Amino acid sequence: MTNQGRSNSYYMIGCMSGTSLDGIDLAYVKFTNKKTWTFQILVSETIEYSQDWKNKLSKSIELDPAALEKLNVEYTDFLGKVISDFITKEKIEVLEAVASHGHTVFHQPESGFTLQIGNLSHLADRIGWPVVCDFRTQDVALGGQGAPLVPMGDLMLFNEHRSCVNLGGFSNISVLQNQTVLAYDICAVNTVLNFLAQRMNLPYDSGGKIAAQGKIIPALSDRLSLLDFYSKKPPKSLGVEWVQEYIFDILEDFANEEIKDLLHTYTLHIAEEIAKCLPEDGSVLFSGGGVFNSFLMNAIQERTNAKVVIPNSDIVEFKEALIFAFLGLLKWQGLVNCLASVTGAKKDHATGKIFFPNSQMD
Repeated sequence: MTNQGRSNSYYMIGCMSGTSLDGIDLAYVKFTNKKTWTFQILVSETIEYSQDWKNKLSKSIELDPAALEKLNVEYTDFLGKVISDFITKEKIEVLEAVASHGHTVFHQPESGFTLQIGNLSHLADRIGWPVVCDFRTQDVALGGQGAPLVPMGDLMLFNEHRSCVNLGGFSNISVLQNQTVLAYDICAVNTVLNFLAQRMNLPYDSGGKIAAQGKIIPALSDRLSLLDFYSKKPPKSLGVEWVQEYIFDILEDFANEEIKDLLHTYTLHIAEEIAKCLPEDGSVLFSGGGVFNSFLMNAIQERTNAKVVIPNSDIVEFKEALIFAFLGLLKWQGLVNCLASVTGAKKDHATGKIFFPNSQMD
């Protein structure tokens, strides 16, 4: 059942797969619009990837076009089953649409190209409900970065804070002022920390405990701080390609160092880069898996006068799924969900594609 007789309330499912391959985040959300938007996360769940899927997705950037197209179909089928099982398990019957980000393989906005697999039209057929997806390609076609997209949700759902920072595969920030927002990617986070932890046969450095035992490698810290990306002005965004080309290349030069020292140095590098971007006062809302890294969070707090706010666990873990549900709802209603001031596109616009079961409409 879609919105009938519920003029102020809308029900959406948000679906997000992050670059750190933690899994697929799903959130069933009720949005209410009474002059301002409010939300309630009704049900949420993270479906962890199998090792097979982690391998496939981590190597997807290396595939030739035919193999990548095959993976896109396979991943769309897989995503459809995950979402459909979630709807069945939670007995969800009231729903406008499912908003799905897909999984990023390529992100090269400077070349006019971005690809998130799992956004094929038959996703709606697999789920049996309308789907809003493929949020980034339209913005890139309009000359934008296609990222970050979360700031529109930050502006309309979390504007009691001066800034919002997400700590996932990458960190990004939304700086909120007087109903306007400046937003951009800051640096790589879990894409690098998990890569280093996996050298110790660990999926990640739980709580940053290993990093906390290490010591700074000054030469590595200096090399990282000189990366060109940090001196660029927004709009700007990052992809896995950048990490492979720059960060991993630098780490290769320090391959003989202890992993705990590499983790320690890179964690403090993250804290330094984030602290540079924070407002001088007011509250900053942090979310994403990196929030559970106590060593990182303490390092950030030590470097800023802003008040670090960690919300309840639902928002920490599912904020991106929540916001993509919201962006999908705005698209569903034909409203602007992507700001030119954030991405650098030619104009504000309603990004995303809408697919209906057994039919399609852009």
